[in-house]
Amino acid sequence: MKKRRPARCPQGIGWWIGALLAIAVAAPAAASQSFAAVRTAAEQALRQHYAQPGNRVEVKSAPLDPRLQLADCAEPLRASVAEHAATASRISVQVQCGQAGWIVRVPVQLQLFRAVLVASHPLLRGDGLTAADVRAEQRDITRLGYGYIENLDQLAGRSLARPLAAGAVLTPDALGGRRMVRAGDRVQLVAQMEGIEVRAAGVALGGGDSGARLRVRNASSGKVIDAMVSAPGEVIALP
Repeated sequence: MKKRRPARCPQGIGWWIGALLAIAVAAPAAASQSFAAVRTAAEQALRQHYAQPGNRVEVKSAPLDPRLQLADCAEPLRASVAEHAATASRISVQVQCGQAGWIVRVPVQLQLFRAVLVASHPLLRGDGLTAADVRAEQRDITRLGYGYIENLDQLAGRSLARPLAAGAVLTPDALGGRRMVRAGDRVQLVAQMEGIEVRAAGVALGGGDSGARLRVRNASSGKVIDAMVSAPGEVIALP
């Protein structure tokens, strides 16, 4: 029986295959953008965005998806934070390369520390606030969703709308209206009866805002009566 010879490739095919393989081996892989550089650009942009007097900024970017393919950028990366971005613990920073034509958003964890006022000791509802009642502490304001108070001027004449524990952050909603009368203030005591109004000087034995009830001592007679705050420095005698 006659043996069959192995089939031969058409002349030249083997040469082309070898040449293609040689090109594949010799050609360098396309350069890819360093993920570390992208993350660094995002972090620097966030630091610059919040670089203000009194701020201490701490940032940490999240790892990028390893499946992401970014061509190497031949120019400096551009990173930006939305101008009116909310101050939150997690912010997305846009990083782009115009030359390579790609844009990527980098998630960054933000901690923004500022000196805010906290209660120095337990405070009760209706208490007036003085410098002795508060102290400044560094807090991460990205976690203070109800706001915060930074300076004593914001407390001038204000009372508490709710009690606060020692160390609790003072927030705008914790402050009530301005106290129209304070304990020890000299006030105008107004008595009204059948269309007749009589005024006398008095000394407040308590304090409060408009509508608050308190005791007042008549400066002339020394008699203590119940009254209601009606205006700054003025109370109305109650029957």
